[in-house]
Amino acid sequence: MKSELKKAESKNVDYQKSQRPSTWTKYRKGLCDDCWAGCCTLPLETSAVDLIRLELTTEEECAVSLKAVAKKLKAQGIVREFSQKTQIFMIEQRFGRDCIFLGKDRLCTVYEKRPEVCRQFPKIGPRPGFCPYNKK
Repeated sequence: MKSELKKAESKNVDYQKSQRPSTWTKYRKGLCDDCWAGCCTLPLETSAVDLIRLELTTEEECAVSLKAVAKKLKAQGIVREFSQKTQIFMIEQRFGRDCIFLGKDRLCTVYEKRPEVCRQFPKIGPRPGFCPYNKK
């Protein structure tokens, strides 16, 4: 019981650290290899192009109505919010923390199709050049 409590507390500390860019580590090649995927706990903003790449919608559906696409994906538990003004879709997070595309092994389940913001991280993000690294 104590070891489970310690493990849960450790995960909470990791999560809290990932949400404070001032605590992040300067990114360097290979850092992701033994990381717990802290970047996958950050809010994920996607475009219609990303959703098409992920095969969650089609170009035709997007051409007709992004609002309708958002409504459909909200009903499926994939999209949390959609901004008509910016045309950005906010992806739902599991338990308000992990990206819905993050597997139990803490690896991306859609890596080859991942959204552009994920492809560009940490070049872009809350603190460019830094990441919420924390060893697994």
